[in-house]
Amino acid sequence: MLHILALFSFLLVSSSHAAVQDFCVADLTAPQGPAGYSCKTPAEVTADDFVYSGISVPGNTSTLFNAAINTAFVDKFPGLNGLGVSMARADIAPGGVIPMHTHPGASEIILIAKGSVTAGLLSSDNSVYLKTLKEGDIMVFPQGLLHFQVNTGRTQALLWVSFGIPNPGLQILRQCAV
Repeated sequence: MLHILALFSFLLVSSSHAAVQDFCVADLTAPQGPAGYSCKTPAEVTADDFVYSGISVPGNTSTLFNAAINTAFVDKFPGLNGLGVSMARADIAPGGVIPMHTHPGASEIILIAKGSVTAGLLSSDNSVYLKTLKEGDIMVFPQGLLHFQVNTGRTQALLWVSFGIPNPGLQILRQCAV
């Protein structure tokens, strides 16, 4: 009987905030810890915490890589806190590139909404997986693997990007040839 009581006590103590509240909107005024941001009190939460318009406008592709990324991560979209998801918008001019990079904390999936993009990933055994994608195609990049995208079409490309974590992190290779 003591075993069962100990087990239930452990489960009760180790349960996440999701068991006791519907959501945990990030309090961006508080420091971020290993488990994310602390929660706003329910009285401080508004409908605006669950809406973000920062990826509705194309980014400026007049950059070194002829590409722009607009993110909807928890630091800009507090309603994502604790939900395990985030998004980004990638605009890539013809010939533009999202250079070889990795997200150590998340897998990524892209949807080609406009244009044509050649995308690739490099596995841990150095196998290369390369594919030219057209509108409506999706491709997944497993967590931590190097990957890239190049606009191989003649028009601007638009990609919608989703991650399985509110802040996926980013590591870009300094010198690489794509």
